[in-house]
Amino acid sequence: MLIDTHCHLDAAEFGGTQADLVRAASANDVQRIVVPAVDRDNFETVSRLCAQHTGCLPAYGIHPMYVGDAHPADLDMLHGYLAQPSAVAVGEIGLDFFVEHYDREQQEFYFSEQLKLARAFELPVLLHIRRAQDVVLKHLRLIKVRGGIAHAFNGSRQQADEFIRLGFKLGFGGAMTYDRATRLRELAATLPLDSIVLETDAPDIPPAFLERGQPNKPEYLPHIAQTLAELRNIPLADIAHITTENVLSALPKISQIMATE
Repeated sequence: MLIDTHCHLDAAEFGGTQADLVRAASANDVQRIVVPAVDRDNFETVSRLCAQHTGCLPAYGIHPMYVGDAHPADLDMLHGYLAQPSAVAVGEIGLDFFVEHYDREQQEFYFSEQLKLARAFELPVLLHIRRAQDVVLKHLRLIKVRGGIAHAFNGSRQQADEFIRLGFKLGFGGAMTYDRATRLRELAATLPLDSIVLETDAPDIPPAFLERGQPNKPEYLPHIAQTLAELRNIPLADIAHITTENVLSALPKISQIMATE
């Protein structure tokens, strides 16, 4: 079994094809899909999709690139969704300093407040980080949470080690499949294997084997896993087993939910 730890199943690119996407994923042994929300306008959409499709698990958060439209009252709404038994994480949250015109102070306010919610609910977090690794780490040291996943990790080895020390797993996906991604592939090959989880970020970050313009899909996760297996020189079955165990460690409510099915 494989678990896609990050898939935007509600994305407009998928139209109304979610049932087909989930079936195709399951046929390729992707039995669980974590679906993170990004702002108040899609909390209910994510909730409904995950209730409708077996194996889909919701996370709720306000993405750093959506905080410009956020209001403090959205945190109250988020509180309500995180209280639902089905919520497996707080996310997608974090900091994004790649786009210069975004308000860093506002991003840090919402990130900090959402870390406090994660701590209050004892939930892990799904981190979005672009050009903000050290500032994210600073906040994580100030507000202790129960770990989670650094989604689409692309930091240094030193930063990776610090995330791991703070209880986080590191998400690797389509970017790892490109030969030119030498630094990322080196991390995937040499980091402790118990620190790595797999993701698609579908429909984004399409892997190298897709034609340009095609959306990423959760059914492609085994191909991404195969790249990791080749980089580590170990069988694909071992990668599937170990990364699944890593996810269940990072997001323990998944095991609880599976036990009730």
